[in-house]
Amino acid sequence: MADPTLIIVPGDKSITHRALLLAGIARGRSLVHGALTSLDARSTGRVLRQLGVEVGPLTRGRSVAVIGRGRFRAPPNALHCGNSGTTARLVLGLLAAHRFRATLTGDRSLRRRPMGRVTEPLGLMGARFSPPGADHLPIEIRGGRLSEIRWPLPVSSAQLKSALLLAGVAGNVRVAVSEPNGLSRDHTERMLAALGLAVTTRDGWIVFDPGKPVPPFEVQIPGDASSAAFLLGVGVIGCRPVSLGGVGLNPTRIGFVSVLQRMGARITVAEDGQALGEPVGAMHAEPGPLKLTTIRALEIAGLIDEIPLLAVLAARAEGLTRFEEVGELRVKESDRLAQIANNLRALGYRATGAGNTLTVEGSDHPPRGRVVTGGDHRIAMAFSVLGTVPGARIVVDNRACVDVSFPGFFEMLAKVRGTR
Repeated sequence: MADPTLIIVPGDKSITHRALLLAGIARGRSLVHGALTSLDARSTGRVLRQLGVEVGPLTRGRSVAVIGRGRFRAPPNALHCGNSGTTARLVLGLLAAHRFRATLTGDRSLRRRPMGRVTEPLGLMGARFSPPGADHLPIEIRGGRLSEIRWPLPVSSAQLKSALLLAGVAGNVRVAVSEPNGLSRDHTERMLAALGLAVTTRDGWIVFDPGKPVPPFEVQIPGDASSAAFLLGVGVIGCRPVSLGGVGLNPTRIGFVSVLQRMGARITVAEDGQALGEPVGAMHAEPGPLKLTTIRALEIAGLIDEIPLLAVLAARAEGLTRFEEVGELRVKESDRLAQIANNLRALGYRATGAGNTLTVEGSDHPPRGRVVTGGDHRIAMAFSVLGTVPGARIVVDNRACVDVSFPGFFEMLAKVRGTR
């Protein structure tokens, strides 16, 4: 068998967003190494510049200097968040504590995604929104003095949780949130704690207590675990092993590893460092047969972005794999639940997406056909991984959408396959 190819994946998207935003409300110069340079990350950089923050260019291979002034300035025009739900929701949280009006908008896909889950609790804290009760962008927000809040989230969501925590940070008020179905990614809590701010977990509640302001900082962004998952998937169903280095190993981000391991995948993980509260290390995958499993509701929050990948790998497993309570997929960049099922059927597999449940029946036939992405980067990447199966002939209708989260994905895909 060929020697594994060592791959360094791009910086983590979630951590890049949060590092830029926290640097933007710090007073002084922060330095971000290894930031993701995807379209989503650039949306956050662009919005921060409109709010008076000095943000250097997000260019691959270069560190980003961010000079914050402790508070934002009123923007001269609408804040365009592109396709980035993280940008929109987290910026709404920060703007809730600023005494000026700002309008947020985005591309067609983002304007379809729900925002009421964020605006409702922010409204209870004291922010005002126009139109009242708006659930979709464009939304005008007018912030001000905030009140503390204790809020049970309607769904386990890192974006919703982070929006409220960041409102607490910017407004210097206490915030407590709880999650109903498992802990979502906890990058915000880890980063705040690493910067010396008071974030604790008490009886199932994540609590921010006000105190010191965000200090300027320096950070090396770990490799993106979600991006790593797609490359590991090639190692699992391909013809050669794959090794990745410098990957973020946050336990709330690598739930896909335990799912694949119980499906029989030969995947190993080894931590070898830390970065601003985040564990970092290596991941390795080798080819081998897969078997069915059931992914339960309490697991979903920790692997929501990897479900498209797990679904296409399940298509190569023996038996019927079942994903429970995955209705949140319907309000992502596309209706991912429908997209996954429809595309798998188009390639000759048996799959159903009914209600909040996805089922996939595995087969060893070579997948052949056209994949409709709906402009969704995760769908494009997942089915491109399936296209590495020997004998596969898959045409992905929109490869460019992958740049939203993983610029250079197809070059790395060719590298791990050994075709480059």
